[in-house]
Amino acid sequence: MILPVAGVITASEPSWIAPFTGLSPRQFGKLITALRREGADPVRKGRPWSLPLEDRVLLVAAYWRTNLTLRQLAPLFGVSKSAADRIIDHLGPSLALQPRKRFRKDAVLIVDGTLGPTRDHTVAEQSKNYRYSTNHQVVIDADTRLVVAVGRPLPGNRNDCKAWELSGAKDAVGKTTVIADGGYRGTGLVIPHRREKGQTELPDWRNTQVTPACQRSFTGHRSGAPQRRPYSPHSPQGAAPNGAGRAELRHLRR
Repeated sequence: MILPVAGVITASEPSWIAPFTGLSPRQFGKLITALRREGADPVRKGRPWSLPLEDRVLLVAAYWRTNLTLRQLAPLFGVSKSAADRIIDHLGPSLALQPRKRFRKDAVLIVDGTLGPTRDHTVAEQSKNYRYSTNHQVVIDADTRLVVAVGRPLPGNRNDCKAWELSGAKDAVGKTTVIADGGYRGTGLVIPHRREKGQTELPDWRNTQVTPACQRSFTGHRSGAPQRRPYSPHSPQGAAPNGAGRAELRHLRR
C-alpha cells in the first residue's frame, strides 16, 4: 500500500533535476532523448509504468547518488518499493557507463580507488573506514576530467595495487599512460615524486625523469587547471626507493 504524498519528486519540476542528477535541465533533456532513441522506453504489453521515463531516470539517479534504500526512496516518487526496484533493474543498464575501447595516442589518464559503503556483505568487507565497503577503481581523462572507465567492485579491504588489475581497470585502459598515487607502487603506473621534508626543490635526477605526458597533464596546458609543479614517474624496479608520494588527484574528489 502506498501512502498519499502531498508533494513528490518529479522531473517536471526543473529544480529537482540538478540535485539528483548533476545535470542541467537541458542536459537532462538530451539524456532522455538519447535513451528514447536507444529504445529504453518501448511500448509494453500489459501494465504500463507508473512513472514517465523522465521520472524513472530521475529515480535511478537519486538512488545512485544519495545511497537511500528503496524503502526510503520509493515514497519520495510516489511509488511502491517493488515498483522502484523494477525501474532500477530496467533502466540501470541503459544508464551505466560504457567503457571506452580506445583512447587517443597522447591521452593521459588518472586512476584512484574509492570506497563505497555497501550493504551486501557477500561482496563488501570492512575497510580502513571501518565500514563494509567495496573498492571501486575509477579512471578519468586528465584533460577533460570525465570518467572513462570503472573497474568491477571488489571487497573494500583490497589494496589499490591489487584492485587495479583484479577489477579489470588495467585491461580497460590497455597501454595508455596512467598516473596514480603512491598506493600503486609496483604496478608500472606513473607515480609522482614529491619533495621530502626539508627540501625546497626536487633533486636533479628526479627532474630529469619528468615526461611530457606528466608535464602536460599537471601544468594544465590543455585542461585549464592551476599551474602546478610537473611530476616525474617512479620506477617500479626501485630506481628511486624513496621518491614516490601521493598525487593530488583532486579531479576525483570534486
